[in-house]
Amino acid sequence: MNGTSMRVVLATVAMLPLTSLSQTSVPASPGWAAAMPSAPDTRVKITEEYAKLVGKDAYFWAWPMMNMYNRRLHFSQFKEISRSGPLMSAPLNQLAMLTDYVDPAERSVACPNQDVVYGIGAIALDVSPVVVQVPDFGNRFWVYQVVNLRTDSFVQLGRMYGTTPGFYLLVGPNWKGDVPKGITEVFRSSTNTGLVAPRVFQDDTAQDKRAIQSVLREVVAYPLAQFDGTMKQKDWTKLPQLPPPPPSEEETQWVFPEKMVDELPAVLADAPPLPGEEARYAQVLAVLKAAAADPKIKQAMTEGAKESHEQLVTPLFQFRNYGQQLPHHWSTISNESAFGTDYFTRTAVAKSNILVNSPNETKYFYQDLDSNGTRLNSANRYTVTFAKGQTPPVHGFWSLSIYNEHHFFVANPINRFSVGTKNTDLKLAKDGSLTIYVQPEPPSDRSQRANWLPAPKGDFSLYVRAYWPKEGVTDGSWTPPAVVQVR
Repeated sequence: MNGTSMRVVLATVAMLPLTSLSQTSVPASPGWAAAMPSAPDTRVKITEEYAKLVGKDAYFWAWPMMNMYNRRLHFSQFKEISRSGPLMSAPLNQLAMLTDYVDPAERSVACPNQDVVYGIGAIALDVSPVVVQVPDFGNRFWVYQVVNLRTDSFVQLGRMYGTTPGFYLLVGPNWKGDVPKGITEVFRSSTNTGLVAPRVFQDDTAQDKRAIQSVLREVVAYPLAQFDGTMKQKDWTKLPQLPPPPPSEEETQWVFPEKMVDELPAVLADAPPLPGEEARYAQVLAVLKAAAADPKIKQAMTEGAKESHEQLVTPLFQFRNYGQQLPHHWSTISNESAFGTDYFTRTAVAKSNILVNSPNETKYFYQDLDSNGTRLNSANRYTVTFAKGQTPPVHGFWSLSIYNEHHFFVANPINRFSVGTKNTDLKLAKDGSLTIYVQPEPPSDRSQRANWLPAPKGDFSLYVRAYWPKEGVTDGSWTPPAVVQVR
């Protein structure tokens, strides 16, 4: 068929109504659809180059799931709730609570905050459903984050939801047991693996640090078999002390490219494909099957994972490399803890600041640069000025935190790593504005020192949290002010 004839045929087909196409363009053949392959043919030989390509892609989108999987393996080692230097540990399906702000030496989860008292625990819902206790927090802000293997939240527990005190049950995708009397609500996860991370607001005062202790004792989680309908208590000040981990500057490594081929089958089995992911899963599983039989294919997949780690995942640690771009070089995201198939954002968030709350619970704003687009660095001094009435509009609280180049706190003379609602001594200017002074040394003007946010040595980042945000934050009409370098 020559080119003119082909154009005539295409034009004729284009003019046919859809009903005509469905009735005439494909001959009736009962066996035709059945003959179409539904997945890769695992009997065929594949090249190492193809295996490397699949490994590189799979490592990127499965990185958050491997992160969660290895955290579960870590918690599975513990037989009792304990403290290890700045870290807390608990057996699977339990949690451990701090009794004050997180220790600045913590290196388990990047971008912690010193506005709340944290808890942490890994859940294994294939082992047992988990009961989560909610005490009476009164007027205190609180929220429980519970995420699945994909780092997506699957519960709604917090002050913004009007949650009542009681017992809440977490179950896995295949659980079919009876719900005991006394359970207020059941939340079903789409995976068996996940993490529980309560957050309870605390003022930066000695009085509130004492007042919060009684309610913290009832923030407890345990396997369903231990449920008896009574509110259990735990004195978090009396935990066994284990040797502290070696000091580190960077976050604990949870994902290892050299282990991907061995770990990925279990990870994917725990997180069945979302709608539209079936072909992606089939492709990866087919190459994993080949890798199990051929060391060269396994090595090729591993090389792809290593390339992905260096070229794709590592750069996403920098906030400026992802997110919705806002005025003054700030950025944000809007699908936190509900990433679905947004693989890029999910991996970027997991790499840079894993375990973010849902957007109606907390809104996050990230900053690596000053108003001129220059990297924030302790060689300079900066101001962040909120005009009168223009601090983040929230029902809960807000804060401006500072992190070093590794997204962690570094000890400073006044033990301050964030400023915001928790600080009762911040000074407003005569016009009602609030200026935060971000610099390594205290301001020479003593009247400014109450608003000083000490900068760590070298490059650093700023981070605004708006807990239980109001409309101005949720609709995007409010964004943070510029970070201005002071000459």
